Amino acid sequence: MNPRGEQYVQDLLKTEGLDALLFFGLPSIRYLCGFTGSDGVLMVTEKESIFLTDSRYQRQAEDQVSTNKVKCYKNKFSDVVDKLCGKMLNRVGFDADHLTVSAYEELSSLSNGKICWCPISSQLRSLRASKDTPELAALKKAAALNRAAFEEVLPQIKPDVTERAIALELEFALKRLGGECNAFDFIVASGDRGALPHGVASEKLLKNGELVTIDFGTRVDGYYSDETVTLALGPVDGKLRQIFDIVLKAHDLALASIKPGMEIRQLDAVARDYITAQGYGDYFGHGLGHGVGLEVHEYPAVSPRADALVEEGMVITIEPGIYLPGTGGVRIEDTVVVTAEGYEALTSIPKQFYQIDPA
Repeated sequence: MNPRGEQYVQDLLKTEGLDALLFFGLPSIRYLCGFTGSDGVLMVTEKESIFLTDSRYQRQAEDQVSTNKVKCYKNKFSDVVDKLCGKMLNRVGFDADHLTVSAYEELSSLSNGKICWCPISSQLRSLRASKDTPELAALKKAAALNRAAFEEVLPQIKPDVTERAIALELEFALKRLGGECNAFDFIVASGDRGALPHGVASEKLLKNGELVTIDFGTRVDGYYSDETVTLALGPVDGKLRQIFDIVLKAHDLALASIKPGMEIRQLDAVARDYITAQGYGDYFGHGLGHGVGLEVHEYPAVSPRADALVEEGMVITIEPGIYLPGTGGVRIEDTVVVTAEGYEALTSIPKQFYQIDPA
């Protein structure tokens, strides 16, 4: 198993008084033992780690997984329960954020009172929060693909091209360059659709005088990139330029304030307070950012409600925005890793105001 992850789990077994801890969530399973398939269970006890999967993945698991044992099951939940009962493991934790109610009820029924099931949620959220060197290498590769793909597609951003066409060209470019899959449904929101924070690309045609917000990312070796650019298609009116400058300043202020040990909510407040002071606080509704890794949205949430601290090695986004219904919107996003001195940017597309002048 991943040494850092294994120590984290062993510590959790002790602090929670567990005989075993089960992982059903695939991102954490991949992080802990290397499995990249779509179905499996990782069982960790004080003495051993066992990965269980079905016959489709038995050979793959034998090649990939770093546990003491790899077992093949015929019936996922009954075989897991049999394994626990056979080893006299009575107090068993599970990653509650990744198990459905119906699955939990099935496990409880199969165990027939022989196992005390212990949901583990918040205790696991920081498991993957701090990235190591191999993880950062994959994140940097994914971020580099963002820039290369964007530069390839930039000449195609012009009037009378649909938002969806831009999104498709970005997808094609990223995959040609080596991206595994889209990080999410790409957002290309132009004109008044820019007021939609999650304005997934539509059939709307781009027009002169509009801002265009493009939010996209890919995956490399299981790790994601996430980046947002807002640019102008021809000259835009003063109000749009004003909110762009405010968002960019908020973005830059937040980046400059990052330091290990600060409260995450304080980081959010740096950008939020500036936007509010400029009169647009009511138009910045979402959090400042989120963690990025084996999931494109993972711990920590960078929001006013966050109760954690910024830690060295965390990979987070900084993405303030202003969204004016009926007018348009701006979001500017970079993904960074927290360092002892502050931060290192992983994404690298320039974020200053950029105007495309159609021929």
